[in-house]
Amino acid sequence: MAKRNVAVVLAGGKGSRMGTDIPKQFFEINGKTVLEYSVEAFDSNPSIDEVVIVSHKDYIYKVKALVSKNNYKKVVDVLEGGKERYDSSLAAVKKYAAEDVILILHDAARPLVSKRIIDDVIFTMKSAKACGVAIASTDTILVCNDGVLKSVPDRKTMYRAQTPQAFDIEVIRSAYEIGLKDPVFTATDDCGVVLKYRPDIPIRIVDGEDSNLKVTYKDDLKMVELYLNN
Repeated sequence: MAKRNVAVVLAGGKGSRMGTDIPKQFFEINGKTVLEYSVEAFDSNPSIDEVVIVSHKDYIYKVKALVSKNNYKKVVDVLEGGKERYDSSLAAVKKYAAEDVILILHDAARPLVSKRIIDDVIFTMKSAKACGVAIASTDTILVCNDGVLKSVPDRKTMYRAQTPQAFDIEVIRSAYEIGLKDPVFTATDDCGVVLKYRPDIPIRIVDGEDSNLKVTYKDDLKMVELYLNN
């Protein structure tokens, strides 16, 4: 029996880098919020069985209102995130810890994730236990320390990470279980947690797209609008 594909839309941030009082996932582009674009990408995908959204506690009411307004067919829950980014991932991991599922974790701030990317991730997970999305770097990457150049890695091995990232529930659950016992545990993304704490699990990479950009600053909204209008 095939495992259920559960999309987790991570919308727990407060958007402090935007310099506004409204988190970036609630900014509107062409009359629709960034969060709505992200949720709809998964809610409309035939291979996704259900969707959960993780929100900062102060905005759960707002997320639920958007879910109700759009009458999403696959959204089954809105979970409360925590202080750190990984707390949002953990909320979903804990919810599904006892179930046999694939978790597909996606940053709400990437509203233009394509059906092709989602489909490729799901296909890859048929033969893998962990999967990320990345795009090859076209720029030379410099490793610097205190403003001094230290090394220039081979550009052919350099990729820019995107989301979604997908995991067999047992893999991501056990990686966090091990990691949270580490006194110096830090996590910038879920693939990094699996790479460090479940190094026995190969993480397959699916090609990303330039349009799958992350809204971090106000100018990024203009880029999203440009893609949407072309």
